[in-house]
Amino acid sequence: MSHDHGHHKETFITKYIFSIDHKMIAKQYLISGLLMGIVGIVLSLFFRMQIAWPEESFEVFKIFLGEKLAPGGVMRNDIYLALVTIHGTIMVFFVLTAGLSGTFSNLLIPLQIGARDMASGFMNMLSFWMFFVSCVIMIISLFVESGPASAGWTIYPPLSALPEAIPGSGLGMTLWLVSMAIFIASSLMGSLNYIVTVINLRTKGMSMTRLPLTVWAFFVTAIIGVISFPVLFSAALLLIFDRSFGTSFYLSDIFIKGEVLHYQGGSPVLFEHLFWFLGHPEVYIVLLPALGITSEIIATNARKPIFGYRAMVTSIIAIAFLSTIVWGHHMFVSGMNPFLGSVFTFTTLLIAIPSAVKAFNYITTLWKGNLQLNPAMLFSIGLVSTFITGGLTGIILGDSTLDINVHDTYFVVAHFHLVMGISALYGFFAGVYHWFPRMFGRMMNKTLGYVHFWVTAVCAYGVFFPMHFIGMAGLPRRYYTNSAFPLFDELADTNVLITVFALVGAAFQIVFFWNFFYSIFKGKKAVMNPWKSNTLEWTAPVEHIHGNWPGEIPEVHRWAYDYSKPGHDDDFVPQNVPMKEGEEELHH
Repeated sequence: MSHDHGHHKETFITKYIFSIDHKMIAKQYLISGLLMGIVGIVLSLFFRMQIAWPEESFEVFKIFLGEKLAPGGVMRNDIYLALVTIHGTIMVFFVLTAGLSGTFSNLLIPLQIGARDMASGFMNMLSFWMFFVSCVIMIISLFVESGPASAGWTIYPPLSALPEAIPGSGLGMTLWLVSMAIFIASSLMGSLNYIVTVINLRTKGMSMTRLPLTVWAFFVTAIIGVISFPVLFSAALLLIFDRSFGTSFYLSDIFIKGEVLHYQGGSPVLFEHLFWFLGHPEVYIVLLPALGITSEIIATNARKPIFGYRAMVTSIIAIAFLSTIVWGHHMFVSGMNPFLGSVFTFTTLLIAIPSAVKAFNYITTLWKGNLQLNPAMLFSIGLVSTFITGGLTGIILGDSTLDINVHDTYFVVAHFHLVMGISALYGFFAGVYHWFPRMFGRMMNKTLGYVHFWVTAVCAYGVFFPMHFIGMAGLPRRYYTNSAFPLFDELADTNVLITVFALVGAAFQIVFFWNFFYSIFKGKKAVMNPWKSNTLEWTAPVEHIHGNWPGEIPEVHRWAYDYSKPGHDDDFVPQNVPMKEGEEELHH
């Protein structure tokens, strides 16, 4: 099957803007995700400075927030909540979901399964542009006069349902909802595309049991997305009705300034159920791609077959299934029936099993491997570390009797930032360092990569490790200052320490950005397969061509992890190398 694309010349617009080529769309997602990441990080630094040095005047607040939101350089208390809200929204949805699924599913699914492109290039382009529009609307909501949405990234009613409740419930909240609705549509189109591509477009010989673990992770992630995103869409739709059309799905007897509002019969807990039915799987929509990327990178750089391939696939599927039936553990303090609480406790603790399988298999793959400690490998090992430390506190929070004591304290913040935020970010960084030569045909600077890793790793633990302790001491989250409570006075220094780590860690992300953008144009030219890897994406030329491979699509003869295989001269055997006489596949 030969593809002759010589007849239509690509213009700048069809190549770089409205591209239907999955490799270009991956780069668009990557760079949009990085730019949104800058916004998310800057917002977090603003509110960290406020919590560490409450009521101080900062020049930087005057410049960025303006006189209205930070009079005299002192942050207004409601703006603190707005920054927390938008930071959470941007990091969870726009950076991690798009940066991992958008970038790496797009880049790797067609290349690793031996497909010419995604099932629908047009739908792929549409899903990126809807994502981009939703990013723009979310950024615009920061500049609304009444202030951005400030009901927390979980936007619980009644704060989010009553435009008159607080300044941040007005136009900022409406824009938040519009942005999220468009984002969900974009995610759904992307997910459907990924699923169809994996099922229908695998090359000859690429059975499901020969798929690299990365593709398994992206595939299962897309399935979770298709199951749970529509539920958030319906939650947002009902919220829009409550806000604008006088319904009361989420509102019951409410008083504002002593005046009785005419709502009755609704329940804010209904919103929590709908929200967390997406909100918990969302954690894994973010985390599974990072775990898939890590599996690939650890096997490649340990020069060993991944340990327990089938157990890894099973655990991905088990995590996906369990993650959709545990949402109630976010609601142990909502007055839930204690029996129901015990059911959710049980299903939540079950997730520890497939997660532990993954952790043990990573460690066993590393054990006695010939480790190549490049930046991608370091970030992958870092992910294993934060996945374990963050996961251990999940066992505490998953237990209703224990959770009630630390719910809504900094303990929760520490837990989910480590297990989801930092782990997913490490997976993202690992993926960028590893597949950068595949994307841009050049290498990133290794020394800068090491600096970036070590400072990030120290600062990430420096920020989130102490939070466990101030959380257990009872410090509530989302308070813009704790100076009104003398009992928290001795925790003030810890908050200053956390903020210093956050500022240093954020500053050193500039090293990464410099390395990334400089290397695109000036990096060392990369060879075709710089990491001596087995998967198909390294058999395709880096030049931007339609259809990925100039001639025939490679045929697959073996699984993706034949590293250091006895009887072969090289320590890696790519998937498209035919089997020798008397050789067998390891994972059967």
